[in-house]
Amino acid sequence: MESSSAETTAGDDSTLTPSSSIEDTSADAAVTWIILDCHPSLCTIFVDTLDSPSSCQHQADTTSAPVAARDDSTSTPGSATEDNSTAAGWQDLSCDRWTESHVGSWLRSIGIKEKYIAKLEEEEVTGPVLPSLQRNYLSSTIGMKGGQIELLLKKRDELLMPEQNKPKKGKRNETKEKVHLERDPANPSEKPSDCAEREDRPMECNKTSTSTGETLSFCDYANVDQQGKNCSYVKHNVLPPETGTENLIVPCHEYKSLEFSHDLDSIRLKSKVAKDLLKFACACMNMRTNGTIHFGIMDKNTGTHQHGEIVGFPDKRREDFVDALDYIESSFKDTNQQVDARKCIRNPRFIEVLDKEATENMEKTCVIEYDIVPKATIVKNKLYSVGIPKFSEERKKVIYEKKVPYHRVGANTPSIPDDDLVPFIQQLSKKDEQREEAESSSNRTAVDCREDQKRKLCILLTCGKTHMDDSLHYIIVTNKFQPQHLDSIQFLLHMDICCVFDFDPDSKTSGLCGKYKEQKAVTLHFLGDYENKNGLKTAEFIHSLKLFEKTSWIFCNGRKDFPSGEETCDEKMWIKTKKKKLKKAVSLICNDVLPRGSFVVLFLLMSDVEQPLVETFHEFYAEMNGHDYLAVISESKENYKKWSSLAQVSCHMSELHNISIAGMPLTHVDATVQSIQLLKNQPERTLPVFNGAVCSIKSVEESMLDSLEIISVDQCDETKVDIMSEDEIKQTEMYFYRGGKIDWINFWLADKQRCGNIIKRVAYEDTSKILDRIANCAKAIRPIESVNIYHHPGSGGSTVARQILWCWKEKIRCAVVKQGKEITTVCEHAVKLREHDERDKNNCLPVLLLLEDCKADYIDDLRRELGNVITTKKISPSVLCFILLICSRSNDPERMCRASPSQTVAVTHELKDAEKPLFSKKREELKLQIDTKHILTFVLMSEGFQPSYIQDFVKNTLTDIDHSSSVTRLIRFVALLNSYVGDSYISVSHCEASFGITTHDRARYHAFVNHLSDEAKLLFIHHREASTHISSIRIIHELVAKEILSQLSANYPQSDIAMDLINDKVLMNHRFGRDDFLMFIRALFIRRYKKSRGDPVDSAFSPLIEHVITERDGLQKAVELMKTAYIALGKEAYVAQQLARLLYTHLRFEEALEWAEEAKSLLPFDIFVLDTLAQVYKWWFYHLYDSLEGNISPKEASEIISTALKGISSFRASEKTPKKETVILNSSYQGEVDVGCRLLKFLSEVDVFLTDTGKSKLLKYLLTDYIPSEVKEPWQRFHQQLKGLRESLDHALECISEDLSYFQTEISEEDEELDARDPEQVYNPRKWLTRKTAVYATFFCDISDNSDQTAEHNSTNTAGPAETLPQFKRQMEIYKLGGGNFTSILSLLYDKNTERAGKKLETIIGMYPENLKRKCLDQRELSNFIICQIALNCTLPGSSKLLSLEKLQDLSQRFTTKGRNMSTASALFLLSLLFWPEAGDELSSTNTEILSSAVDALQKLCWQKSQDVSKGKSKIVTHFFLAKAKGLNKIVHRTAIEKHIKGPLSERKVKWLGGEVWKTREVVQLLERVKGWTENGNLFVKGGSRDSKIRVFPRYSASLPDGNERVTFYLGFSFDGVLAYDIKAVE
Repeated sequence: MESSSAETTAGDDSTLTPSSSIEDTSADAAVTWIILDCHPSLCTIFVDTLDSPSSCQHQADTTSAPVAARDDSTSTPGSATEDNSTAAGWQDLSCDRWTESHVGSWLRSIGIKEKYIAKLEEEEVTGPVLPSLQRNYLSSTIGMKGGQIELLLKKRDELLMPEQNKPKKGKRNETKEKVHLERDPANPSEKPSDCAEREDRPMECNKTSTSTGETLSFCDYANVDQQGKNCSYVKHNVLPPETGTENLIVPCHEYKSLEFSHDLDSIRLKSKVAKDLLKFACACMNMRTNGTIHFGIMDKNTGTHQHGEIVGFPDKRREDFVDALDYIESSFKDTNQQVDARKCIRNPRFIEVLDKEATENMEKTCVIEYDIVPKATIVKNKLYSVGIPKFSEERKKVIYEKKVPYHRVGANTPSIPDDDLVPFIQQLSKKDEQREEAESSSNRTAVDCREDQKRKLCILLTCGKTHMDDSLHYIIVTNKFQPQHLDSIQFLLHMDICCVFDFDPDSKTSGLCGKYKEQKAVTLHFLGDYENKNGLKTAEFIHSLKLFEKTSWIFCNGRKDFPSGEETCDEKMWIKTKKKKLKKAVSLICNDVLPRGSFVVLFLLMSDVEQPLVETFHEFYAEMNGHDYLAVISESKENYKKWSSLAQVSCHMSELHNISIAGMPLTHVDATVQSIQLLKNQPERTLPVFNGAVCSIKSVEESMLDSLEIISVDQCDETKVDIMSEDEIKQTEMYFYRGGKIDWINFWLADKQRCGNIIKRVAYEDTSKILDRIANCAKAIRPIESVNIYHHPGSGGSTVARQILWCWKEKIRCAVVKQGKEITTVCEHAVKLREHDERDKNNCLPVLLLLEDCKADYIDDLRRELGNVITTKKISPSVLCFILLICSRSNDPERMCRASPSQTVAVTHELKDAEKPLFSKKREELKLQIDTKHILTFVLMSEGFQPSYIQDFVKNTLTDIDHSSSVTRLIRFVALLNSYVGDSYISVSHCEASFGITTHDRARYHAFVNHLSDEAKLLFIHHREASTHISSIRIIHELVAKEILSQLSANYPQSDIAMDLINDKVLMNHRFGRDDFLMFIRALFIRRYKKSRGDPVDSAFSPLIEHVITERDGLQKAVELMKTAYIALGKEAYVAQQLARLLYTHLRFEEALEWAEEAKSLLPFDIFVLDTLAQVYKWWFYHLYDSLEGNISPKEASEIISTALKGISSFRASEKTPKKETVILNSSYQGEVDVGCRLLKFLSEVDVFLTDTGKSKLLKYLLTDYIPSEVKEPWQRFHQQLKGLRESLDHALECISEDLSYFQTEISEEDEELDARDPEQVYNPRKWLTRKTAVYATFFCDISDNSDQTAEHNSTNTAGPAETLPQFKRQMEIYKLGGGNFTSILSLLYDKNTERAGKKLETIIGMYPENLKRKCLDQRELSNFIICQIALNCTLPGSSKLLSLEKLQDLSQRFTTKGRNMSTASALFLLSLLFWPEAGDELSSTNTEILSSAVDALQKLCWQKSQDVSKGKSKIVTHFFLAKAKGLNKIVHRTAIEKHIKGPLSERKVKWLGGEVWKTREVVQLLERVKGWTENGNLFVKGGSRDSKIRVFPRYSASLPDGNERVTFYLGFSFDGVLAYDIKAVE
């Protein structure tokens, strides 16, 4: 820099020479040097730039303090610094300089209560006192409670922790520039050897804010006298100010921007560079100091550029900078000096400048640095002079100035004035001595100041814990592993790795993936798999990727062994094609999949670093808001240099250093990490086997059975209990007693006597006895058994179930079925577990499968699937294969137990007499270890959850609560959810967002806990989901939540709490965990109570809404609440539907119609929504009808008729929707029949039709073209619809009958919430159909009393001889008697009084003409007649009304099985019944053709009908079975079988599902076993001709034996064709 430069001021010079004092420092940026007493491996200096004027004044006051004194971080009490310390905040001072007020400020910042702070200030607790504070002192003297003590001591320890181990926190307006001692130009005490020891590494940089608010990034220099091939600078970062001479080895620095020299030609550029370079070099040589001149760095403040800012110079001019050295010979004084200059001036070093905003077409730039190293042996006793070259524009050539000597004065390079030349020369000998001493010192062996990499590695991977447990997920980012590295990856096997970003395309065949797969299961993905193109919800997307089940291995740059995968590409192409995909994947994982603070991203740099790997670091750094939870391991220092050089674009070099382990061999990493892992490497575990020994199951085999959590004989034995502290063991135990779910480690620790025993309740003993009876039976009753545990929520039922598995794991094989797994997958894995390492499939131990809170359908389907496999594998039916331990919550477990006492155990809140002393004793033991307020759930349980105890506890807890605080508000929200929605919670992430906690560092969770009040800490229990590690909170027990809600509701109604919750946009819109949270909110407004699942009552609406309605102005509050919920849930159609139901139930029909239409606009084809719209009109019509008083005229009736017909039209629209569900299939037809029948009754009460002839007149109007004059004009719009009413009702009744003939009438829990039908329609539709058919028929029969009550009685009187009745009249009479459709006729078979049913059938048959050959019956009537004959034979086999089988076969030949005029499904069904051969008979060819075509046609019709029906709900009904008898007696109804199956309903159901029915003696004697064979996966029986065969369909396809086998089976008849049951291969 020129001596005249205005920029060369003290204000720009931040250095302190040994002779200077602090007063020399500019007031623009006062600088305090603090040397920290930290670990020797991280000897660092921090520069604190204090912007406040007071700070500057403070430094100016210490004018006489020498620099040496300032190297000590401590100050004497009487120093000026101490006197003025109050001017600066506690953050700006070292801890040992804090006064009482500083300590108080710090205590407030960490959340200590004010009363304790005041007491500590009273006791004069200053900074130096803090390290000596003890727990006893804080408790006894200060009076602090345990929680506050724990917080203070933990934060104190963090405060005193060595700086490199502290979590990094970004602080606004604070600059801490971290510079290594050996590179600090301002530290006069720096050892020369430090520079020599320093590795070649990239430059460190840190950020600060100027007074103008502009952000600057300060960085360090490249290394002196070393070629930094892996060094780089970042554009616009700022280097320290230019410096003068220090200790001769530490280089002085000078900058030249060359900002106006980019376009100079070669000779001009070379001369300009040589001018600055040679002058600087001459000065360094004369001063005997190392130096570096930097080209491409701003040497002054200009415009937007700062002094020292890195701007760079175009990289295409390198040869000019090399050639500039050629001016040495022309510029230095003589040959000797020229030779010396060549030796001292190093060749230029070109350091790349990285630009964050660079585009592909932008020109690359670099910084050019020349190092000057004047060795003592070269420059001793010499004074150097140089004539600097300069290009003359006048003469167009380079000219040279007079040769003069130069020296360094501060940061300037002036020539030596003539007056000073002699003194300068006289000082040269002294300078030579100093140089020799400096070089000698630098060559001495320096004290080895290595980093403690083991400790650093442990801290990075465990986030400061003493060992690695399962509390963190890990994400691995890696490139190609070398072969020698693959033997050192054991540490990865016990890390909970969520996913791996692998940049090695050969990883599966020869890299890390292939090696890892040998012991762990993985799912292989590409980056594109994480794009979620189908827009799945987060939970669904996670399930589709199998995250948390297996390690997701993401090939980030193609995969060479995959035939149709993504191609491998170079860096530039990768950035173009794959970078966006990477960004989406990283964003998804960081924001939607894994909660903040629950995972560590580990970069393993195992080969040469390329840009895509660095881009991945940038993405994670951005998404995770900094470097917390990032770690880097590089065995090669060279790889790390390149890595850090590129990564510094987003992360400061000092931060990179803090999170990196460089140069540590992977073998050492492997051994070190394994030493801190809580679980030791256990490649296999043990399982019991049939012969009483044990076998091994490899971890990779176990991980493939990912639908099961297998409980091995040596479960938890891999735990290194010796590295668990007593506090951790105690914490694990107390979490359970506080209300947390029990874990296997609890049982293991208890067995090892490392914690107290776990109480075995009476329910455990009862369950064990049942299991003993089942497992030790010499011959199993059935291959699949079940044991039920029904329990009150929070009563310990789940603990009992897991205790059973733990105690039985050595006797039989045990596993927990994971939630939400596909039934086929669970079945496959359960079978593999049973047969693992067993030779004989008939001699295997049974598998005990725990199913927790699974739906009944799921359990039934699993049982059926397991049964099919047992049959297929030809396992003996007397071998016990599986035991299902079904653990379900119920509000009435004792009632559920009474339903099936031999297989069921109830666990209630009330303790048994035998349990009370056990709980009392345990309570006393726990009292000695912990305050009982921390184990309230156990205390409540020991009290039997007495309501009075819970009330008192909640009352005492809430006495002093601040109702206006955000924490109390959170308590209200959680209590509301926990009271009404089972298993609900609020994620900690939601809570933090609500509280405004925005930190993302490792103290984030503690900040949340500190935010909670004492009451909240008592009431909340923290839960961490085992697989996803999502942290959440809930009230310690459901009963406590309900009591809290009850007591808080006194001042704050539940409607207000709910409204406050759904209006909280922060909670409702918080991104992480949003799907689950909204699911709970949705359930809060939609889920109804149902007795069928153990709820106390059946509720019409959600319990919350029903409660709100009871409040003052409750209905309107409920309506407003539902409206708000509708918006809050993003216009949730089903909320609008429920709101419509609420409104029409309370007679607000106009509003109900509006909301039903709103729901329809969102889900136009949803049958529930369409049905609700029709229900609005239905109940509106009912209300108008019921409100009538006196007679009504046709004109007055118009509005009511219009409403009714709109309802019918709406029901019909619902019937035609393409989206159908089995269980609701009949709902629309039922609604149409309800409204139609009521409308008929209403029409008969219009005054026109109330006369003596009114009935006939109305029938004539409805059935003919006749229109009475009185109604012609008023009902003009309705004539066509009213005249079609009878036909539409008849069609609807027939459709209902047909559907009930096909499918079982079960309803799922999800459908129950939305179904608006009457209970009878839902749970007993056959009875409803019979009743409504009679109502319909009675109206159209010419009898005097047409009321519902009269119509519903079962009259046996006929109206006269059948032949004399008109066809329509006869049809209506038959309908009235219950013979009008297939389902009504079969319903008579369920009448336990068979004689009564038989008489009724005889009456119905008597209504038909005796001579049926006249074809006076249509096909439907004929079908009904034939089924009446079959039903009559089942009830009264000797009836005189019966026809022979042959006559019925003859009649049925009117049915057609092919073509356009194909008969109905019921007719085809009758053909399969009638023409199936009797036992021992063979089919004729004619009968074979009829039977075969009928069965094929049935299959086609059933397939068409099942297309829009979900597979899980389309359960086909089998009506009849083939018996051994002859004639009609060969057909037996299922009731003939069911009467032989004993036990409660649930047990009978199990016997059907488990196949036990077919072993019942009476059934075996009754039914015929049919012979057939399997062929290519199909089942056939022999037809009438030689090559003919009839296909039979197995009821459960998996039960069909593999291969071609001869088989026998029982035959069932359904609308799906003929079905085979209990298929057995013929030995």
